[in-house]
Amino acid sequence: MKKIVSLLLALSLSASLLAGCSAAASSSSEAASSQGTSSAASSAVSVPAAERTAFRIAGLKGPTTMGMVELMKAAEDGTARHDYEVAMYGTADEIVPKLVSGELDVAAVPANLASVLYAKTQGGVQVAAVNTLGVLYVVENGDAVQSITDLKGKTVYTTGKGTTPEYVLNYLLRENGLDPEKDLTIEYKSEATEVAAALQTAGAGAVAMLPQPYVTVVSQKIPELRVALDMTQEWNKVSPDSGLVTGVLVARRDFITEHKAAFAEFLADYKNSTTYVNENVDAAAELVAQYGIIEKAPLAAKAIPQCNITYLDGKEMKTAVAGYLQVLFDQNPKSIGGALPGDDFYYGA
Repeated sequence: MKKIVSLLLALSLSASLLAGCSAAASSSSEAASSQGTSSAASSAVSVPAAERTAFRIAGLKGPTTMGMVELMKAAEDGTARHDYEVAMYGTADEIVPKLVSGELDVAAVPANLASVLYAKTQGGVQVAAVNTLGVLYVVENGDAVQSITDLKGKTVYTTGKGTTPEYVLNYLLRENGLDPEKDLTIEYKSEATEVAAALQTAGAGAVAMLPQPYVTVVSQKIPELRVALDMTQEWNKVSPDSGLVTGVLVARRDFITEHKAAFAEFLADYKNSTTYVNENVDAAAELVAQYGIIEKAPLAAKAIPQCNITYLDGKEMKTAVAGYLQVLFDQNPKSIGGALPGDDFYYGA
């Protein structure tokens, strides 16, 4: 167990980040190539060339920042067309005050938090792109769980009390006829390390809900563990008109207005970085390890194909995010800041 904890401590999980992953490598590639065809490039063409601009960017340790590694490498090498200063944080709570105060310009955050920030700043924050889709998986040390209904009577270990994981799990349970408070026991832990320890202690039959890349990391240490449910697939079964959106890219409205041309170029560069990660897994895995997002490149290489790193902007972004926020709002308005954001929330849509 000490080995598990020491490995996972380097991957300290934000309760609200679930850094985003999909069920298959092909879907990740398609998300980058087909879904990634959006308005960023056209926006970059429609405005004059920008003066070199400094971007103070925040990400969380996980897929949202994994999608940035090619951009980060270009900035480090001095080949990027702007000064991209990327800092990683352990929790979204560390990012919020810096973004609100103007210490940060751009941030990769959970989708519901983007809406909360919009409300908190009276529209001072806009969402510019979706960067990760579904990240959550139910894993089991056994083979009893084949559907959501099979969770009845079980104990499920997870993180994210009061954030996206709780809302997603509760929504899917209710849509499948289960009462989260009566039909099963949900034990919330503060970090993935605690979930891993609980899985090992519980032994055979233990069930947990984790995001990638932590599913890959824990599976390396508990060989009996299997992925029982892809929560993105389960979401699509009950809510085909919305999307399970994990991570988005937000920016301060004032910064976008002041640096419109540079921001359009940044979005194009960011989109290219996500495409690079999905299409060059081994090389990207080396960068993911180099920047300390995942400890070892072989683990990163196994995780990336399962991580739904993507790029959506414009109307496609608005459709995905608005549908997701509507589902959360119907459950708990406070989860998205008390009200659905206005159309001006969606940059470029």
